[in-house]
Amino acid sequence: MSDSAHSFNKLLTQPKYTSKSRASGEPDDGTKKLRRMILVEGIPSSDPTLRPRIWKILLRVNDLSAETYLNYVARGPCEVREKIRNDTFRTLATDKGFKERVREDMLVRLLDAFVWRNHDRQETHQLGFTYVQGMNVLAAPFLYTMPSELEAFFCFSKFIEEACPLYVQPTLEGVHRGLKLLDRCLKFVDPELYRYLRSKNLSAEIYAFPSVLTLCACTPPLDQVLQLWDFLLAFGVHLNVLCVIAQLLLMRDEVMASSSPMRLLRTFPPLEALSVIGIAVTLVRDLPAELYDELVRHPYEIQTS
Repeated sequence: MSDSAHSFNKLLTQPKYTSKSRASGEPDDGTKKLRRMILVEGIPSSDPTLRPRIWKILLRVNDLSAETYLNYVARGPCEVREKIRNDTFRTLATDKGFKERVREDMLVRLLDAFVWRNHDRQETHQLGFTYVQGMNVLAAPFLYTMPSELEAFFCFSKFIEEACPLYVQPTLEGVHRGLKLLDRCLKFVDPELYRYLRSKNLSAEIYAFPSVLTLCACTPPLDQVLQLWDFLLAFGVHLNVLCVIAQLLLMRDEVMASSSPMRLLRTFPPLEALSVIGIAVTLVRDLPAELYDELVRHPYEIQTS
């Protein structure tokens, strides 16, 4: 086991991580240390048990009731099963490793169960959830990473309902808000690139929709997506907007030199998680506090006006 894996394991075996005490909302010192380690060292792949354990801690997933999940599954196809099946077969279709580990029926079952779960909870929640476009891709990393479908289901549900509920409303409100914020942040951090894209009638809605909708999970390779998600789960989904800008900045020279940049932007280059995270972290410091605050709140805060 690598030194890095050893230090993660040492931190995770501390009593606070093995008890139920992590149910409260505020990050304790252990979680803060865990976030720091994720940022500085990254979760090492030498110990495959680390990522699932860390994701569950970051998402505060304590309750894994097999009975609850099996009850949802026993109810069979949900009312939007056809819509789910229209998307699931395409999920990360070019990734051989994903296809080997995650079968389509696992994805369908998890999404069916999610719809049933929220069918039962509609009365108690301000936001309702059903299946919407992009959810199949958001579920994929959980099914790939977690040792069981059960754990993937509870992590995915918690993630959707708490981290980015507005991203999966029928109007995709959070996604559209994220795209507008992407334009505003880009205009601030790189006015020249922003102006050039606008001169070609390119706004984030046109070139960044898949990347914002799927939190970059649409850009291979999957091992890099998982590293990026370690960062997003540790520090917040809102940072994905800056991760998309980081990818633009990495291809900036080619974009600026191209007479039709949309050709380049249609398919982003393979994801390089560490470079993207490094740039995103520096961009945070460059943004005005008010704009950053809006960015933080856009995946979950319901606007009343």
